[in-house]
Amino acid sequence: MASDKLRIAMLSVHSCPIGTLGSRDTGGMSVYISELASELGRMGHSVDIYTRAHDPEDDQIVELGNNTRVIHLHVGDVEHIHKLVLYTHLADMACSAENFRKSNALQYDLIHSHYWLSAWVGRHLQTWWHVPHITMFHTLGAVKNAIGIGEDEPELRVVNEKELVNDCHRIIAATQKEKNDLLRYYSAPRENISVIPCGVNLNLFCGMDRETARRHLGFNGYNIALFVGRVEPLKGIDRLFMAMPSLNREREFRLVVVGGNDEYEPEMERLQNLSRDLNIQENVVFVGTVKQEDLPLYYSAADVCVVPSYYESFGLVALESLACGTPVVATRVGGMESIVLPGQNGYLVSDNAPTLFAESIAMLVSGRTGSTGSAESIRSSVTGFSWSNIAGKMVTEYEAVLDDFATEAS
Repeated sequence: MASDKLRIAMLSVHSCPIGTLGSRDTGGMSVYISELASELGRMGHSVDIYTRAHDPEDDQIVELGNNTRVIHLHVGDVEHIHKLVLYTHLADMACSAENFRKSNALQYDLIHSHYWLSAWVGRHLQTWWHVPHITMFHTLGAVKNAIGIGEDEPELRVVNEKELVNDCHRIIAATQKEKNDLLRYYSAPRENISVIPCGVNLNLFCGMDRETARRHLGFNGYNIALFVGRVEPLKGIDRLFMAMPSLNREREFRLVVVGGNDEYEPEMERLQNLSRDLNIQENVVFVGTVKQEDLPLYYSAADVCVVPSYYESFGLVALESLACGTPVVATRVGGMESIVLPGQNGYLVSDNAPTLFAESIAMLVSGRTGSTGSAESIRSSVTGFSWSNIAGKMVTEYEAVLDDFATEAS
């Protein structure tokens, strides 16, 4: 099997890999799918990513690169619809994918679905296509509800996830913590869970001179703490706001928030009100969404990137920042404990207490010897997470699943 080139159908029903990053439903998972698929394509495998058409301007087939393309399926109105509403269209999504496959005389070796909605579709396609189905949930509804921050995930999601963990041939977890959550909340079959971390594009995310980056962005004259991600309660941005008054007692800081748009108006309004209550409104810059290729500028301009989240499936932002040579302060969520090395490339805080964020950020920008390594050493700490390495591990997993599937069928 090792020498064969695989034909892979990826499913990303609710989130288009070429959508606007930082908007609702388009974040780290979309980056993950696009980067993994592109790397698999460079390795010679062929990847079709099926997603629901949401923008009338998008062609049905969009080439991402060598052997990799996005296929937009026209199911329901071609516009953004809420994920829960999308549940009623899942049967049509499965039928539409099958019709596209048949009309184009396509055959696939396996299915790799992303998120529970896609896993639902994959469960049907694995039967119709007689191929193994690998899924990755990225986030888990039961875990989000246990945390209790932001809106509750619907029971519909939790019930389906409990069923879907038993209806696929392999579950990919990004961290050991996620594997433990699958076992704890859903009693997933332990032998069917493999842990493969997320990756980072080391060609895109590489550092540049900090002062040059700051001049380009107009951020000269003060220290910068950076947040990158969706603007929603689960991200803990308010805790970072609460750390700012303490930080500004000793030096002038700017908190730069990258991400969010009009869809997040309630949370954005809440944060703007909080900034006024804390009297830090002059120290907070809301940038909005930024193109992926422009993010290295922001990472390079920052003294520190902060991940104050209550929950992350992995935390690609931390990898991107470290690849640019910028240290990270993060809560112990997702994959942070495997990539943030205290005193070497950043610090971990035990919870979301603003005082802990303030202390760790101040330590990093103090210039104190030994607070972290050089930009080069910070970057070198994550070179093992290159997408070529991660894709190689994924192919090994694909081949193992295919071998098991062939043995069961014989």
